[in-house]
Amino acid sequence: MKRYLKRSLCLLSAITLLFNLSACVNTSRPSSDTSKTKVNVVALKGPTGIGIVNLMNDSEQDLTINDYNISIVGDPSEAAAKLASHDVDIALLPTNMSSILYNKTSGAVDIAAINTLGVLYLLSSDGKINSINDLKGKTVYLTGQGATPEFAFSYILKQNGLEPSKDVKLEYKAEHSELATLMISGKVDIGILPEPFVTQVINKNNDIKTALDLTEEWIKVTDSNSVLTMGCIAVRKELEERQKSALDAFLNEYKKSAERANSDVAKTAELCDQYGIMQKEIAEKAIPKCNVVFIDGKEMKDKLFGFLNILFEFEPKSVGGKLPDEDFYYQR
Repeated sequence: MKRYLKRSLCLLSAITLLFNLSACVNTSRPSSDTSKTKVNVVALKGPTGIGIVNLMNDSEQDLTINDYNISIVGDPSEAAAKLASHDVDIALLPTNMSSILYNKTSGAVDIAAINTLGVLYLLSSDGKINSINDLKGKTVYLTGQGATPEFAFSYILKQNGLEPSKDVKLEYKAEHSELATLMISGKVDIGILPEPFVTQVINKNNDIKTALDLTEEWIKVTDSNSVLTMGCIAVRKELEERQKSALDAFLNEYKKSAERANSDVAKTAELCDQYGIMQKEIAEKAIPKCNVVFIDGKEMKDKLFGFLNILFEFEPKSVGGKLPDEDFYYQR
């Protein structure tokens, strides 16, 4: 009996010890609250989409802090509509469109970073166009009606003494790819396109040449520190207020993605093709000329304020009727 009791006590002690060890192990396990934050993003085909493709690839491999759902569209107005209607949390947009959304939504949309600088070029099969004034009496095709290309080019025309739609006729196409196709086929003689479509057109139509760099033309007519800022990262203020850490994580991961776009052109070109941004062979030649950047904080504000101010003085509707307030510029 004593022997049985002794064995029972030993067994009980062993069970107790195992229970305690199990409890210790359980308390060291990670919490189930470490699940990723889902962030919906829309990006554009063309130069403003180049900076995000490495992030898209990382996300698919589950290497990102957030869980990203990233869609690609060709029309900037479609991307802007997705942001305004709460379909996405973040949109890569023309810079002036972010200002318009800020005013239309009573401050519900902010700008977090600049992601693309000047990439606009005037292409022509007419070898006689060497200056803005040579465009008088001509028809120029371009994309981005209601966005940066329209207002920047119209401003440059006026500063050179030419009246848009009167001295120079402007015809708009919805997407860069559509205009590029028309120029390649010879149906359009003069057009304004961003990289990488510039490279695509010149490679496929030997009669087309780069006539003017609109970034240089912008600098000639602006007496300020304004920079021709083409693209930006726009965010819903709701994301800032409720999930600031998720937004900051996105900005950090986007910055690394943009840096890799410039440092590893070959890999980025493959990803641009994979995600429908542009064809690989075009991307390889164009990426070094696409001015892919990541500029946030005070530097972003300084560069954008001068640019938006010029647009506002030229045409108030280009920025949504008024300049955005201070809280338009997201600060970490």
